[in-house]
Amino acid sequence: MTDLRSQLAKQKRYDALFVNSTKAFAILVLLSLGGILVSLIVGAWPSIQEFGLGFYTNNNWDTVANEYGALAPIYGTLVTSFIAIVIAVPVSFGIAIFLTEMCPKFLKKPLGIAIELLAGIPSIIYGMWGLFVFAPFFGDHIQPWFIEHVGPLPIIGKLFAGAPMGLGMFTASLVLAIMIIPFIAATMRDVFSVVPDLLKESAYGMGATTWEVMFKIILPYTKAGVVGGVILGLGRALGETMAVTFLIGNAFNISPSLFTSGVTITSALANEFAEASSELHLASLLHLGLILFVITFIVLSLAKLMLMRMDHKAGNR
Repeated sequence: MTDLRSQLAKQKRYDALFVNSTKAFAILVLLSLGGILVSLIVGAWPSIQEFGLGFYTNNNWDTVANEYGALAPIYGTLVTSFIAIVIAVPVSFGIAIFLTEMCPKFLKKPLGIAIELLAGIPSIIYGMWGLFVFAPFFGDHIQPWFIEHVGPLPIIGKLFAGAPMGLGMFTASLVLAIMIIPFIAATMRDVFSVVPDLLKESAYGMGATTWEVMFKIILPYTKAGVVGGVILGLGRALGETMAVTFLIGNAFNISPSLFTSGVTITSALANEFAEASSELHLASLLHLGLILFVITFIVLSLAKLMLMRMDHKAGNR
């Protein structure tokens, strides 16, 4: 009886230690996040005081005159990330469907390993490949066709006007899409594979097609994981630095044409942070970092709200 009591007391101590340890780790994450936010605000405060809200609406970035505006980097970050997600999500979805539902058994493992290896390639390798291989090919063969055939069209033609330089917003977006496809595809494949076979076999037995099984059975069952994979890819697209710096052209301008040079928040930081010539210049760069932090937080919050709304609608059915 004494041994049993001592064992129970020991287990209670271990449980308390485990609970308190996990709680401490969770609090540490929150403290780290808060510390990053506070440090960004403190570092960006001279820029916030100097420019105020005009920092977000001004397109001028002049290190000589000490005048800075974040509109061009914000525009470039949002546009490149949006185009990358629009391209990557359908492709990743198709890859995941093929691997989980239609791929022959002897190909499943090699293709799955290949996707995981692509996800592990450093971003600077993608940037070098994009700069020395993809951009010249794109500028010589793809851009001239778009400029000639799509450029004259009303409205949409403005997106594909300009000189075929190879580098630019669209090139950076395409390489970003290639970079995030393995992340999204691998996540979707993993969540699709956990759907019980009984649900899918029941749907097939009732005469459902593969398309219907995917959109009426698998997607509703795995919506949280699918959205998580998309947000993971979007997070990498928003925060990608080296590949975008190599390919976007790094010009602080805003143009409706996707073939012109642009800049993102991360490429601006990579190019100028080490060479910040004044306190206001450094503060403006940290202000850009704060903006990127806020954009990422807003995107994650919207994704969480969307998932909660989807769960609420599913519960009312």
